[in-house]
Amino acid sequence: MDYRIEHDTMGEVAVPADRLWGAQTQRSYENFPIGEEKMPDDLIRAFAVLKRACAAANARLGKLDEKRSTLIQTACQDILEGKLAGHFPLSVWQTGSGTQTNMNLNEVIANYGNSLAGEKLLHPNDHVNMSQSSNDTFPTALHISAVTAVHQRLLPALDAMTACLARLEEENRDVVKTGRTHLQDAVPITFGQEISGWRSMLDHARTMIVSSLDGLYELALGGTAVGTGLNAPAGFAEAAAEEAANLTDLPFRTADNKFHALTAKDALAFSHGALKALAANLMKIANDVRWLASGPRCGLGEIFIPENEPGSSIMPGKVNPTQCEALTMVAVQVMGNDTVMGLAASQGNFELNVYMPVLALNYLQSVRLLADGMDSFTRRCLEGLTPNREKMAENLHRSLMTVTALTPLVGYENGAKIAKKAHKEDISLKEAAVALGLFTPEAFDEAFHPEKMV
Repeated sequence: MDYRIEHDTMGEVAVPADRLWGAQTQRSYENFPIGEEKMPDDLIRAFAVLKRACAAANARLGKLDEKRSTLIQTACQDILEGKLAGHFPLSVWQTGSGTQTNMNLNEVIANYGNSLAGEKLLHPNDHVNMSQSSNDTFPTALHISAVTAVHQRLLPALDAMTACLARLEEENRDVVKTGRTHLQDAVPITFGQEISGWRSMLDHARTMIVSSLDGLYELALGGTAVGTGLNAPAGFAEAAAEEAANLTDLPFRTADNKFHALTAKDALAFSHGALKALAANLMKIANDVRWLASGPRCGLGEIFIPENEPGSSIMPGKVNPTQCEALTMVAVQVMGNDTVMGLAASQGNFELNVYMPVLALNYLQSVRLLADGMDSFTRRCLEGLTPNREKMAENLHRSLMTVTALTPLVGYENGAKIAKKAHKEDISLKEAAVALGLFTPEAFDEAFHPEKMV
């Protein structure tokens, strides 16, 4: 491999000749050979957005000449378009401020911009990092990447799943089945009503997620090293936030208190809590689906779901609810990520939180897993879900809890006697009620209509 020599304030470093990064990136690459987790692509793109916004803001405020500003912005746009993929190699498990990732962006943008210009016009620190610090750029990139991922990935997948459930709800509005509480038979419900509960869970989760984004629209840019704004010109924070908002069409604004913006990660923890709530709801929905589809002969068997692949290497013909299993694994991963988010957010020592890379990793992973999981579950399971009407009707009329319809006529205790006798003797409710002398056959038929109990 060919190398070139780059330098920083600590001396010279050999860098692969075909890579655009510089000395600080190379030092980090060599010093943190930990794990396989690299800085998420979403975070790199968010950095490109903020670096472009900062270049535009610095030009507006007379700090940076138009030629250099344009070079920086062009390089950032090429990063956003994926033209510089492969030049951002750093591990998540690095300095907790993400300083080397900030410098990775600074060095790549400077070297790429200089190659475009055909001369050395850009310095990573003096120009690309102008009016900034790693301490305010990384939390800004965190917020931009989080909000963008929610809007571009999570909400579309959530809305598609909600729409599918709304269709199923309407199609099954008149299909009556037995309800269940405590995993035991309960009074009747329509399948449409049951599905409406799932759909409403997603509606409520969406509301929580969207409302949780408000704190993430606050950007730390302008706080620089410790929140005082040292070396940033007056008006930079507001101008940079405005530029970021224009670039993303999202309502970013400068944080009112930069000391809070640098050291606290409560907005991320709060927002991830809403993601955890969605994960909890998805766990419930996926579990309901696989319980209702259990069988095909020795389970509940009340619904049919698509058969996507063979389920066993030894049992011929076995098919499993694999989409449900995948979604529930996603849910528990997100719940685990939430523990990391809470612990990492609590570590804002003095003027800076130094757990920011792991916050980025977990938040963005949760969004991607939830979005991909919902999309797959919707396409490969929910869209093909159909009721087993015959089995639902059979279970409905075998359920002992439909005796509840008779309690207004004979009272709770007599109703219990009917249910217990029917269960003990394995006879119908009608046979038990008549045997107890509480109803004639004709009176029972007139009073007992499970389909009307919904």
